[in-house]
Amino acid sequence: MYKKAIGGLVIIYVMILFAFLCIVGVQSNTAQAQKTQKLLSTEKSSTMGIARITASGQRVEDCSTLERQLVYDITEEEVDILHRIVEAEAGGEDEEGKLLVANVVLNRVNSDQFPDTVKEVVLQRSERVTQFSPVASGRIWRVEVSDETIRAVERALNGEDISEGALFFAARRRANQNKMRWFDTSLTYLFRHGGHEFFK
Repeated sequence: MYKKAIGGLVIIYVMILFAFLCIVGVQSNTAQAQKTQKLLSTEKSSTMGIARITASGQRVEDCSTLERQLVYDITEEEVDILHRIVEAEAGGEDEEGKLLVANVVLNRVNSDQFPDTVKEVVLQRSERVTQFSPVASGRIWRVEVSDETIRAVERALNGEDISEGALFFAARRRANQNKMRWFDTSLTYLFRHGGHEFFK
């Protein structure tokens, strides 16, 4: 009989403890929900109005961060070549100027008019003439790649494209006038950035 009584008391005690924990949990969740609601009303993402805080209180990334996925799947060798050609062609330009040169190379990769890989595009020769003068001079292999160039290339590989579809660029003041005449008569001028003019 005592065993039954003790067993009953234990069951009652467990039920009371369980009820107490449930009440505490509900109060805690209510307080967290109110806090989250305040945060939601004040902290919104700048893109598409997506909240940075979920109802559970966890932080979430906004769309601009989610979109920063590698768009181009290229080899380490090709990343190195892309770094080098961007540095060699746009080492004196700002980060956007470097991004534009990377964009042109990747636009060519995507174009039916050019080879399908970064390496082939950069090293392409047509009748013994290279597409990029640093390849002809060998300077592409001697440059020291800057952090800014690495950032610009990463932006391009993540899909950032500010080139308006450019497939060509030239530095008019350093270019052979006959070559510039071909640019002017055969291509569509797009815009100028820094020391480069961009065409397609």
